[in-house]
Amino acid sequence: MSSSVIFEYPFPEQFSFKECLWFLDRNYDDCMHQLSPDSVTKVIKVNGRPFLIRVSAINSILQVHLLGDRALEEDRSAIISYVKNWFDLDRDLSDFYKLLLKDSQLDYMTQAYFGLRLVSIPDLFEALCWGIIGQQINLTFAYKLKRKLVEQYAEPIGFENKFYYSFPSSSALSNASMEDLRAMQFSQKKAEYLIGIATAFEKGEISEVKLRNMASLKDKQAALTSIRGIGLWTANYALMKSFREPSCIPYGDAGLINALLRHEIISRKEEAQHMDAFFKPYEGWESYLVFYLWRSLSVNV
Repeated sequence: MSSSVIFEYPFPEQFSFKECLWFLDRNYDDCMHQLSPDSVTKVIKVNGRPFLIRVSAINSILQVHLLGDRALEEDRSAIISYVKNWFDLDRDLSDFYKLLLKDSQLDYMTQAYFGLRLVSIPDLFEALCWGIIGQQINLTFAYKLKRKLVEQYAEPIGFENKFYYSFPSSSALSNASMEDLRAMQFSQKKAEYLIGIATAFEKGEISEVKLRNMASLKDKQAALTSIRGIGLWTANYALMKSFREPSCIPYGDAGLINALLRHEIISRKEEAQHMDAFFKPYEGWESYLVFYLWRSLSVNV
């Protein structure tokens, strides 16, 4: 099968492909992409079609390879937009780094995690489902559940004797059976939530277009939390990862709380509800700060 470079993009300032690959790896069994030391291969959906792409870097140039299928010009443009969004390539981090440098507890991040971008989940449905899957369980088990779900309900693309998967469609999951999900070790409630949110997308009760047309973050949060199984944490996580809402703080997130404890920003878990004062100087960059705090958990202290 064929492979062609459809896009080359010089690294923007304050960009590290290595840091982004680290985030996509983290030693978890993520079935949504396959990694090598210098590339990531992934199925993406654009213009209603799946495409297999490989993103790599050579001499500070990001290259996007299309593997297998040929793409029309409008598909190529959509693939390029997807990759730019995925790695947040058009964002200037200068102001964020200036804020970090003013913070004696966090200034080290500008060097330790230099160039890390908020790697997104461009598809809102996937982001919401992933948020539900990960509720109240550890990440290792969450990735195990996701793999079972994806391999059961998504159509793979074969390339060079490997299979690559995109996330199942809302249509596929709305027709999933409770029995099958329970057999995959989903709890009764999570199975109900996943089928319910897939059905809501299929009926048009919620959609990316509807949410993007809402005037405020509070309106988007309210729309999402009106759906059974989506609390404020899941809504904020999905809006941060899919819409890149800059001011989403996933209150109650165990990783965030642990990072705040490690940096002695709070002294007890119970103080997490009072973290607003800490985030206030980072207005407009709260989501990025959360992402960098999550990154800090990989370092043993």
